[in-house]
Amino acid sequence: MEKNFNLISNGGFSRQKLKLLIMEKILLNETDEDHYLTGKDLIAKLENYGIKAERKTIYDDITSLQESGLDIIAERKGHANAYYVASRTFQDEELYVLVDAVASSVVLTKKKSDELINKLQTLTSKYKAKGLRRNVYVANRTKTFNEHIYYNINIIHEAIFSNYQIEFKYYEYSIDKKARFRHGGEIYSVSPYQLIWENDKYYLICYCNKHEKLCRYRVDRITDVKICEDKRRSLSVDENEIVKSLKATYDMYGGERENVELEFDNSLINVVIDRFGDKVIINKKDEDRFSIKVDVEISPTFWGWLFTFGTNARVIGPERIVNTAKERLKEISDCYK
Repeated sequence: MEKNFNLISNGGFSRQKLKLLIMEKILLNETDEDHYLTGKDLIAKLENYGIKAERKTIYDDITSLQESGLDIIAERKGHANAYYVASRTFQDEELYVLVDAVASSVVLTKKKSDELINKLQTLTSKYKAKGLRRNVYVANRTKTFNEHIYYNINIIHEAIFSNYQIEFKYYEYSIDKKARFRHGGEIYSVSPYQLIWENDKYYLICYCNKHEKLCRYRVDRITDVKICEDKRRSLSVDENEIVKSLKATYDMYGGERENVELEFDNSLINVVIDRFGDKVIINKKDEDRFSIKVDVEISPTFWGWLFTFGTNARVIGPERIVNTAKERLKEISDCYK
């Protein structure tokens, strides 16, 4: 990928004074451990920018760039010196990980993903930049359609750090797949406290003035975000603990918060650790099963997650939550009669 270098030629700045800057950009863009430029090559490329150079001054300029911190390696190629940039801020493997993360993120629209990948490509040579444009397949993921999410996140962060409330509209999809504002486009006024990244989506943890309680909203369903003049509502000690522990809940569906005991087949140990972290306490029940005690919100999403594992997972306490599980399973069974 070619980079465009705009030369400034007004006032006291001449093309000659920009030579070192242009040389640095040329070397970063056109060299790596497999591609190099000789002094003759550099003189020719500088001439394309209207900059005259001689072989001796090239040697001096390379030394100046090396002393400034640019990792330029000089090797003998035939009768001439050849130069290339050996290391950069990011290693190739790090850029691959970043590009894959950007390409597969459901938070970013395809347009925004492409823009970020283009910027990441400028962090390596034009030869390696082509390899960063990879097709990443991630099962069961669709890109968001909310082009403003990228900027909404920034506004929400700004409000959190500056201690102000925000306003926004919230939408959801109807059966005909059209986005419609909830409550006819009503303005939500909230005190934002935390953004949580969960299941490949951002959730806003906030106190909703209308509902007078802590709520969770999906950021990709938020639009028209504005910072208000009012300061955020202060959290009570109990509310602050709830905000801190909300990572143990499931998705955006609020429900009654309970400490439950769950029993699993040993084959699900990796699933449990992925879900609840490696700090969760494992209690061995017998040779085949184990149990854990965790705080969750008893919500449709919680039951959907638990029932996914069939007979290999079940809730065993407290009793009223066990009875709730039986009722949910009976409702599911009855719908097939």
